[in-house]
Amino acid sequence: MARITASVYTSHVPAIGAAMDLGKTQEPYWQKVFSGYEPSREWIKANKPDVVFLVFNDHATAFSLDFIPTFAIGTAAEFAVADEGWGPRPVPKVIGAPELASHIAHSVIQQDFDLTIVNKMDVDHGLTVPLSLMCGQPQEWPFKVIPFAVNVVQYPVPSGMRCFKLGQAIRKAIESFDEDVNVQIWGTGGMSHQLQGPRAGLINKDFDNRFLDQLLADPEALAQKPHIDYVREAGSEGIELVMWLIARGAMADVAGGAKPTLKHRFYHVPASNTAVGHMILENN
Repeated sequence: MARITASVYTSHVPAIGAAMDLGKTQEPYWQKVFSGYEPSREWIKANKPDVVFLVFNDHATAFSLDFIPTFAIGTAAEFAVADEGWGPRPVPKVIGAPELASHIAHSVIQQDFDLTIVNKMDVDHGLTVPLSLMCGQPQEWPFKVIPFAVNVVQYPVPSGMRCFKLGQAIRKAIESFDEDVNVQIWGTGGMSHQLQGPRAGLINKDFDNRFLDQLLADPEALAQKPHIDYVREAGSEGIELVMWLIARGAMADVAGGAKPTLKHRFYHVPASNTAVGHMILENN
Protein backbone atom coordinates (compact mmCIF):
# COMPACT_ATOMS: atom_id res chain seq x y z
CA MET A 1 0.00 0.00 0.00
CA ALA A 2 1.22 3.50 -0.80
CA ARG A 3 1.39 5.88 2.13
CA ILE A 4 1.87 9.57 2.90
CA THR A 5 4.77 9.88 5.32
CA ALA A 6 5.14 13.65 5.58
CA SER A 7 3.97 17.04 4.38
CA VAL A 8 6.09 20.05 3.49
CA TYR A 9 4.84 23.64 3.33
CA THR A 10 6.78 26.47 1.74
CA SER A 11 6.56 29.75 -0.13
CA HIS A 12 7.60 29.68 -3.79
CA VAL A 13 8.88 33.22 -4.35
CA PRO A 14 10.33 33.49 -7.90
CA ALA A 15 13.19 35.73 -6.78
CA ILE A 16 14.39 32.92 -4.52
CA GLY A 17 14.93 30.77 -7.58
CA ALA A 18 16.78 33.59 -9.31
CA ALA A 19 19.02 34.07 -6.27
CA MET A 20 19.96 30.39 -6.38
CA ASP A 21 20.48 30.34 -10.13
CA LEU A 22 22.71 33.44 -10.02
CA GLY A 23 24.79 32.31 -7.04
CA LYS A 24 23.53 34.98 -4.64
CA THR A 25 22.48 32.75 -1.74
CA GLN A 26 25.28 33.95 0.55
CA GLU A 27 24.66 37.64 -0.02
CA PRO A 28 23.49 39.34 3.20
CA TYR A 29 19.96 39.89 1.91
CA TRP A 30 19.46 36.23 0.96
CA GLN A 31 21.60 34.38 3.48
CA LYS A 32 18.93 34.51 6.20
CA VAL A 33 16.33 33.08 3.84
CA PHE A 34 18.42 30.13 2.74
CA SER A 35 19.75 29.37 6.23
CA GLY A 36 16.18 28.54 7.21
CA TYR A 37 16.14 25.70 4.69
CA GLU A 38 19.46 24.13 5.68
CA PRO A 39 17.78 21.78 8.22
CA SER A 40 15.19 20.90 5.57
CA ARG A 41 17.84 19.77 3.10
CA GLU A 42 19.34 17.48 5.72
CA TRP A 43 15.86 16.20 6.56
CA ILE A 44 14.97 15.40 2.93
CA LYS A 45 18.24 13.47 2.51
CA ALA A 46 17.30 11.30 5.50
CA ASN A 47 13.63 11.04 4.53
CA LYS A 48 13.74 10.87 0.74
CA PRO A 49 10.35 9.87 -0.69
CA ASP A 50 9.66 7.91 -3.84
CA VAL A 51 7.16 10.52 -5.03
CA VAL A 52 6.25 14.07 -4.07
CA PHE A 53 2.68 15.17 -4.75
CA LEU A 54 3.37 18.88 -5.19
CA VAL A 55 0.53 21.38 -4.89
CA PHE A 56 1.30 24.72 -6.55
CA ASN A 57 -0.28 27.35 -8.74
CA ASP A 58 0.56 28.01 -12.34
CA HIS A 59 1.39 31.66 -13.06
CA ALA A 60 -0.25 31.95 -16.50
CA THR A 61 2.48 29.71 -17.94
CA ALA A 62 0.90 26.32 -18.67
CA PHE A 63 -2.60 27.80 -18.55
CA SER A 64 -3.40 31.20 -20.02
CA LEU A 65 -6.35 33.30 -18.93
CA ASP A 66 -8.22 31.63 -21.79
CA PHE A 67 -8.29 28.33 -19.91
CA ILE A 68 -8.05 28.07 -16.13
CA PRO A 69 -8.80 24.74 -14.43
CA THR A 70 -9.61 24.90 -10.74
CA PHE A 71 -7.67 21.69 -10.04
CA ALA A 72 -5.31 20.08 -12.59
CA ILE A 73 -3.22 16.94 -12.09
CA GLY A 74 -0.15 16.23 -14.19
CA THR A 75 -0.16 12.63 -15.42
CA ALA A 76 2.77 12.79 -17.85
CA ALA A 77 6.04 10.87 -17.58
CA GLU A 78 8.02 14.11 -17.51
CA PHE A 79 7.51 17.88 -17.35
CA ALA A 80 9.74 20.51 -18.94
CA VAL A 81 10.86 23.59 -17.03
CA ALA A 82 8.87 26.58 -18.27
CA ASP A 83 10.25 29.69 -19.91
CA GLU A 84 8.59 32.48 -17.91
CA GLY A 85 9.94 35.24 -20.13
CA TRP A 86 13.66 35.16 -19.33
CA GLY A 87 14.45 31.55 -20.26
CA PRO A 88 13.85 28.34 -18.30
CA ARG A 89 15.51 28.03 -14.92
CA PRO A 90 18.74 25.96 -15.12
CA VAL A 91 17.26 23.07 -13.15
CA PRO A 92 16.49 19.47 -14.13
CA LYS A 93 13.30 18.47 -15.88
CA VAL A 94 10.69 16.97 -13.59
CA ILE A 95 10.11 13.23 -13.81
CA GLY A 96 6.48 12.27 -13.23
CA ALA A 97 4.75 9.22 -11.76
CA PRO A 98 2.05 8.57 -14.36
CA GLU A 99 0.67 5.33 -12.93
CA LEU A 100 0.18 6.77 -9.45
CA ALA A 101 -1.06 10.09 -10.84
CA SER A 102 -3.65 8.35 -13.01
CA HIS A 103 -4.78 6.26 -10.05
CA ILE A 104 -5.17 9.38 -7.89
CA ALA A 105 -7.11 11.13 -10.64
CA HIS A 106 -9.50 8.19 -11.01
CA SER A 107 -10.02 7.83 -7.26
CA VAL A 108 -10.47 11.54 -6.54
CA ILE A 109 -12.92 12.00 -9.40
CA GLN A 110 -14.88 9.01 -8.09
CA GLN A 111 -15.00 10.85 -4.75
CA ASP A 112 -16.84 13.67 -6.57
CA PHE A 113 -13.97 16.11 -7.09
CA ASP A 114 -13.60 17.35 -10.66
CA LEU A 115 -9.99 17.33 -11.88
CA THR A 116 -8.47 18.38 -15.17
CA ILE A 117 -6.15 15.68 -16.51
CA VAL A 118 -2.99 17.22 -17.97
CA ASN A 119 -0.77 15.02 -20.15
CA LYS A 120 1.59 17.82 -21.17
CA MET A 121 2.50 20.77 -18.96
CA ASP A 122 5.56 22.97 -18.51
CA VAL A 123 6.10 23.74 -14.83
CA ASP A 124 7.07 27.20 -13.61
CA HIS A 125 8.67 28.63 -10.47
CA GLY A 126 5.66 27.65 -8.39
CA LEU A 127 6.91 24.08 -8.60
CA THR A 128 10.64 24.38 -9.25
CA VAL A 129 11.47 26.86 -6.46
CA PRO A 130 10.20 24.52 -3.69
CA LEU A 131 12.21 21.69 -5.23
CA SER A 132 15.34 23.87 -5.25
CA LEU A 133 14.79 25.04 -1.68
CA MET A 134 14.50 21.48 -0.42
CA CYS A 135 17.02 19.76 -2.70
CA GLY A 136 19.50 22.41 -3.83
CA GLN A 137 20.67 22.36 -7.45
CA PRO A 138 21.20 18.68 -8.31
CA GLN A 139 21.80 17.15 -11.72
CA GLU A 140 18.44 15.42 -11.37
CA TRP A 141 15.67 15.62 -8.78
CA PRO A 142 16.00 12.80 -6.24
CA PHE A 143 12.37 11.68 -6.51
CA LYS A 144 9.45 11.65 -8.90
CA VAL A 145 6.92 14.48 -8.79
CA ILE A 146 3.18 14.66 -9.46
CA PRO A 147 2.34 18.31 -10.23
CA PHE A 148 -1.05 19.43 -8.93
CA ALA A 149 -2.01 22.93 -10.06
CA VAL A 150 -4.67 24.96 -8.23
CA ASN A 151 -6.24 28.14 -9.53
CA VAL A 152 -5.57 30.93 -7.04
CA VAL A 153 -5.02 33.54 -9.74
CA GLN A 154 -8.41 34.20 -11.32
CA TYR A 155 -11.56 34.37 -9.20
CA PRO A 156 -13.52 32.35 -8.31
CA VAL A 157 -10.91 30.29 -6.48
CA PRO A 158 -11.64 27.21 -4.37
CA SER A 159 -12.47 27.64 -0.70
CA GLY A 160 -10.15 26.59 2.05
CA MET A 161 -12.60 23.90 3.13
CA ARG A 162 -12.83 22.46 -0.38
CA CYS A 163 -9.04 22.32 -0.51
CA PHE A 164 -8.91 20.67 2.90
CA LYS A 165 -11.47 18.02 1.90
CA LEU A 166 -9.63 17.49 -1.38
CA GLY A 167 -6.53 16.67 0.66
CA GLN A 168 -8.54 14.02 2.48
CA ALA A 169 -9.64 12.55 -0.85
CA ILE A 170 -6.05 12.53 -2.11
CA ARG A 171 -4.93 10.67 0.98
CA LYS A 172 -7.64 8.04 0.45
CA ALA A 173 -6.59 7.72 -3.19
CA ILE A 174 -2.91 7.25 -2.38
CA GLU A 175 -3.63 4.66 0.31
CA SER A 176 -5.70 2.65 -2.18
CA PHE A 177 -2.74 2.32 -4.57
CA ASP A 178 -1.52 -1.27 -4.23
CA GLU A 179 2.20 -0.66 -4.65
CA ASP A 180 4.59 0.14 -1.79
CA VAL A 181 5.30 3.82 -2.48
CA ASN A 182 6.54 6.43 -0.01
CA VAL A 183 4.74 9.69 -0.83
CA GLN A 184 5.14 13.18 0.56
CA ILE A 185 2.61 15.91 -0.13
CA TRP A 186 3.82 19.49 -0.41
CA GLY A 187 1.67 22.60 -0.19
CA THR A 188 3.26 25.73 -1.65
CA GLY A 189 2.54 29.42 -2.19
CA GLY A 190 2.01 32.43 0.03
CA MET A 191 2.54 33.69 2.66
CA SER A 192 1.20 37.23 3.05
CA HIS A 193 1.96 39.41 0.05
CA GLN A 194 0.36 41.80 -2.38
CA LEU A 195 1.94 42.63 -5.71
CA GLN A 196 -0.17 45.52 -6.98
CA GLY A 197 -2.39 48.42 -6.01
CA PRO A 198 -2.19 50.80 -3.04
CA ARG A 199 -1.29 47.95 -0.65
CA ALA A 200 1.55 46.56 -2.78
CA GLY A 201 4.27 45.25 -0.49
CA LEU A 202 1.89 44.33 2.34
CA ILE A 203 3.29 41.76 4.80
CA ASN A 204 1.40 40.67 7.92
CA LYS A 205 3.69 38.76 10.30
CA ASP A 206 0.97 38.26 12.92
CA PHE A 207 -1.43 36.72 10.40
CA ASP A 208 1.25 34.45 8.96
CA ASN A 209 2.34 33.09 12.32
CA ARG A 210 -1.24 32.58 13.49
CA PHE A 211 -1.83 30.67 10.26
CA LEU A 212 1.16 28.41 10.95
CA ASP A 213 0.00 27.85 14.54
CA GLN A 214 -3.49 26.89 13.46
CA LEU A 215 -2.34 24.83 10.50
CA LEU A 216 -0.63 22.55 12.98
CA ALA A 217 -3.09 22.65 15.88
CA ASP A 218 -6.56 22.98 14.31
CA PRO A 219 -6.51 22.75 10.51
CA GLU A 220 -10.23 22.01 10.19
CA ALA A 221 -11.10 25.30 11.88
CA LEU A 222 -8.52 27.08 9.72
CA ALA A 223 -10.17 25.60 6.63
CA GLN A 224 -13.32 27.56 7.45
CA LYS A 225 -11.56 30.92 7.07
CA PRO A 226 -13.36 32.87 4.30
CA HIS A 227 -11.54 34.30 1.30
CA ILE A 228 -12.13 37.88 2.41
CA ASP A 229 -10.06 37.29 5.55
CA TYR A 230 -7.07 36.21 3.46
CA VAL A 231 -7.40 39.20 1.15
CA ARG A 232 -7.95 41.71 3.96
CA GLU A 233 -5.21 40.43 6.27
CA ALA A 234 -2.67 38.74 3.98
CA GLY A 235 -3.01 40.70 0.73
CA SER A 236 -4.46 39.75 -2.62
CA GLU A 237 -1.90 37.01 -3.20
CA GLY A 238 -2.22 35.68 0.35
CA ILE A 239 -5.06 33.52 -0.95
CA GLU A 240 -2.35 31.12 -2.15
CA LEU A 241 -2.30 29.75 1.40
CA VAL A 242 -5.43 27.70 0.71
CA MET A 243 -3.11 25.34 -1.18
CA TRP A 244 -1.38 24.49 2.10
CA LEU A 245 -4.72 23.14 3.31
CA ILE A 246 -4.66 20.45 0.62
CA ALA A 247 -1.41 19.09 2.05
CA ARG A 248 -2.65 19.41 5.63
CA GLY A 249 -5.91 17.67 4.82
CA ALA A 250 -3.94 14.65 3.61
CA MET A 251 -2.19 14.07 6.93
CA ALA A 252 -3.00 11.12 9.19
CA ASP A 253 -4.56 12.98 12.13
CA VAL A 254 -7.28 14.37 9.87
CA ALA A 255 -8.31 10.76 9.20
CA GLY A 256 -8.38 9.92 12.91
CA GLY A 257 -4.71 9.11 13.39
CA ALA A 258 -2.09 10.61 15.68
CA LYS A 259 -1.06 14.24 15.46
CA PRO A 260 1.91 14.76 13.14
CA THR A 261 5.33 15.61 14.50
CA LEU A 262 6.63 19.09 13.75
CA LYS A 263 10.16 18.62 12.39
CA HIS A 264 10.98 22.17 11.32
CA ARG A 265 9.38 25.60 11.23
CA PHE A 266 10.81 28.77 9.73
CA TYR A 267 9.55 32.27 8.96
CA HIS A 268 11.36 35.26 7.50
CA VAL A 269 10.62 38.65 5.97
CA PRO A 270 11.23 40.08 3.55
CA ALA A 271 12.16 38.14 0.45
CA SER A 272 11.38 40.20 -2.63
CA ASN A 273 8.55 42.07 -0.83
CA THR A 274 6.93 38.87 0.42
CA ALA A 275 6.94 36.74 3.55
CA VAL A 276 8.59 33.32 3.49
CA GLY A 277 7.02 30.58 5.59
CA HIS A 278 8.05 26.93 5.87
CA MET A 279 7.08 23.90 7.90
CA ILE A 280 7.68 20.14 7.82
CA LEU A 281 5.29 17.64 9.43
CA GLU A 282 5.84 13.89 9.74
CA ASN A 283 3.06 11.35 10.13
CA ASN A 284 3.35 9.14 13.20
